[in-house]
Amino acid sequence: MNERIKQLALQAKQYSIDKLDETGELHKYYDVYFEKFAELLIEDNIQTLINNGYTDAAQCLQDVHFGLKEAP
Repeated sequence: MNERIKQLALQAKQYSIDKLDETGELHKYYDVYFEKFAELLIEDNIQTLINNGYTDAAQCLQDVHFGLKEAP
């Protein structure tokens, strides 16, 4: 698995545990986890686009973010 994806998954995990521990609703862990993980992935992808000056999002994600090519 891509190292960045692992980092985002760990962030989502910690967010979920912290949030649900406060409310006592740990049974909702997976709902909160997957929502946060998706949010983090999208935010990270947007930041990759901005940082690399791409206008074609699909090409940027394929080439740079998922490690197929180095950023220009």
